[in-house]
Amino acid sequence: MPESQQDPVTAAVAAVAGRAMGAPLDPRLRVTCSFHPDRWASPDSGELVIERLVREGVYASQFVTGTSNGGLTAYLGGDRFRWESSLFDGAYDAADPDLRPKYGALDHRLRGTGASPRFGSSYIRLAAHTLERTTFCYPDSFADPTDFGVAAACSLTGLADADSRDLMDDYVEAHVHGHLDLATDVEALVLDPSYRGTVVEEAARGLACPVEWHGGFVASIDDIRAHPGFRGAEIVSLAGELAVDGRLTPRLVGDAARTDRHHPQAIKQVWHYVARFGTAEGRANRPAD
Repeated sequence: MPESQQDPVTAAVAAVAGRAMGAPLDPRLRVTCSFHPDRWASPDSGELVIERLVREGVYASQFVTGTSNGGLTAYLGGDRFRWESSLFDGAYDAADPDLRPKYGALDHRLRGTGASPRFGSSYIRLAAHTLERTTFCYPDSFADPTDFGVAAACSLTGLADADSRDLMDDYVEAHVHGHLDLATDVEALVLDPSYRGTVVEEAARGLACPVEWHGGFVASIDDIRAHPGFRGAEIVSLAGELAVDGRLTPRLVGDAARTDRHHPQAIKQVWHYVARFGTAEGRANRPAD
């Protein structure tokens, strides 16, 4: 990368380093970036997210893709733009959008399904060297955090472990600065097993990084119906419509998302049910609903 393009990244990481406290991170820890591989890469594109990753060979900033599994404010003057401008001391205000951070989470709990599954059923696991250009906060940036970290100084895992946030919100958020090359910056793409034998797996085999599989999300409609307060009765009803044989998987939710028959926010909240109650850990921990 040209030196002139390195400057915003260096400045952004330095801005957070000045606010960071604590001991260095365990270098064995990894950042994971969760996403839905079977969603459309953009409206009317006819291309899946996984297919775009194969074609471009990079994991791009939401300022480049215009998509997000969280808020949709990554544009000039939007909430995400203003938050990044404040935290990173304006380092990216006039920079190449792809240098902006890619959002993920620190997998300090070593969950096989990724550190922040609320944002997707699958994830890329980043290589160790990317930690040096990663900044962290707790809780999620949406909650206006005041605690920050970098690889050389990070007390955030202790804060997260001592907190009582729900499993969907207990992650240490990560901001990976600069370009993310799937061939050199990623250890593996980790897919949900519901995608075995599908176009998602077929496309993923074209990536320059290894493909792995995690244990999988499978939520029973009975478990979903037991928690109407989690995302609401209307979402529970929609989950029931989408379930097959009383169960929901990432593949089924993705199939529904691509039909455009349901509001994207409703589909996102159905996914939250699957992410929250689709693993043994999730079922064993009752949400505060």
